Amino acid sequence: MTNQLVLASASPRRRELLQQIGLEFQVIPSRADEHILKGETPEEHVIRLSLDKATEVANRENISGRWFIGSDTIVLCDQQILGKPRDEAHATTMLKQLSGREHQVLSGYAIIDRETREQRIEAVSTKVWFRQLTDDEITRYIATGEPADKAGSYAIQGIGICFVARIEGSYTNVVGLPLCKLTGAMKELGVPLLI
Repeated sequence: MTNQLVLASASPRRRELLQQIGLEFQVIPSRADEHILKGETPEEHVIRLSLDKATEVANRENISGRWFIGSDTIVLCDQQILGKPRDEAHATTMLKQLSGREHQVLSGYAIIDRETREQRIEAVSTKVWFRQLTDDEITRYIATGEPADKAGSYAIQGIGICFVARIEGSYTNVVGLPLCKLTGAMKELGVPLLI
């Protein structure tokens, strides 16, 4: 089974989530371009990138495997996509924007079955509410280094959980993969799962 399932992502969070549910898989990071297309909705964006990532790896001739998983996660606030911060000042701006407010986390996923040519693609949304943050809390959080490579400049599975007042929807979606929806789609495509 190890060589049959491929995660087309370098994200350690996604790798940990798949390991958590007992899957064996290869990790082969995608080289797909992650730019935003003009006029693209946030949902269209995460779906397109998820499919592009899975397809790019599945189309490599030297890669073995049957099922390829691609995913992309964004934070959406005021209809603005908050990606990974460019630097500490950018992270500060994003965290101040999220402070005391609701935002959405959108994760897209795509699974390609290279044998049957079937695929499953979906975008899943989770609402997240932050408590009011002080400037000192934001400064100290950024100093931990955790926000550096995270969409929206926070990690719900890390220290950032201290800012989250509540969520509505899938927790694992906020981490990076909506496991409930993903495993349902995997079953439809015949991926062997523990449950």
